[in-house]
Amino acid sequence: MSFHVYIVTNCRDGTLYIGVTNDLARRICELREKLESGSNERCNLTTLVFYEEYPTAEEAIACEKAMKKWDCAWEIRVIERMNPIRRDLYLDLNASRAFLYSRG
Repeated sequence: MSFHVYIVTNCRDGTLYIGVTNDLARRICELREKLESGSNERCNLTTLVFYEEYPTAEEAIACEKAMKKWDCAWEIRVIERMNPIRRDLYLDLNASRAFLYSRG
């Protein structure tokens, strides 16, 4: 099992949210479908702009905690290193997952 630290946003220069999950596709789907109440209902955080995989929950949680202490400029640099145009990575994530399932 792998774990992911992820960043979602509501628009290019909008609110950023950093989280951790053991099922990235499921978690982003929950956010997009607004399946839980809270800040996502107010902020509409549905665009996955960054993720990083870790082998253990402890490593992912430690990274998430460290990233939450960064100022916004650092967070933006990390996003732009992986995703300079800040496109929605959820689409790629599900495309590769669909390819794996289709191969059986």
